[in-house]
Amino acid sequence: MALRLYNFFRNSAGHRVRIALALKELDYEYVSVNLRPGAAEHLTPEQVARNPQRLIPALEHDGQIIAQSIAIIDYLEELKPAPSLYPEDPVTRAQAKAFALAITSEAHPLNNLRVLLYLGQELKLSDAQRDAWFRHWADQAMSGLERTLEARDGKTGFAFADYPTVAEICLAAQATRMGQAGMTLDAYPKLKALNEKCAALPAFQKAAPEAQPDHVAGM
Repeated sequence: MALRLYNFFRNSAGHRVRIALALKELDYEYVSVNLRPGAAEHLTPEQVARNPQRLIPALEHDGQIIAQSIAIIDYLEELKPAPSLYPEDPVTRAQAKAFALAITSEAHPLNNLRVLLYLGQELKLSDAQRDAWFRHWADQAMSGLERTLEARDGKTGFAFADYPTVAEICLAAQATRMGQAGMTLDAYPKLKALNEKCAALPAFQKAAPEAQPDHVAGM
């Protein structure tokens, strides 16, 4: 099983995939793709041929490319069903995925680097205005997810199961992204407690940005 992950240490979507790979204890080759302005390696002809969306992560498996973090996570679930990244019950499974999608489809697309760069470079928003944009949309998503956990009221050891699922995977990556922007989970105590519980697990530590081979301190 030859797996290759095209990734960047700061990339939130790539962070999700790294956690999934670590939880499933799957070995893979890490290929760094620098997203920062001035490098923009995701825009090279080679990378665009690999992923026409000009995004990372991209997972290569035996010559085939899979893009988009949730699609990759679902693929890994099919590839190696145990340990599962989803609850067993169909309803709870759907609820866990809805939690994850509230981050990947609602919060993250409005908070990612290319959007923030466009706001600054093309629409000429100030740094303060961009920060306000980030905080507003992050809060919209996190407040809703906090209410979701309140409604579950500790029914399981983690959000939707007695083990971390796609919900925790996406929460951890989002919390890291918020931290990079100077925003904490202090206003969301249940989310904060859940994220801290995950941060103590070896798989989450292995997948953290600072543990990646292309990590640059202070970046």
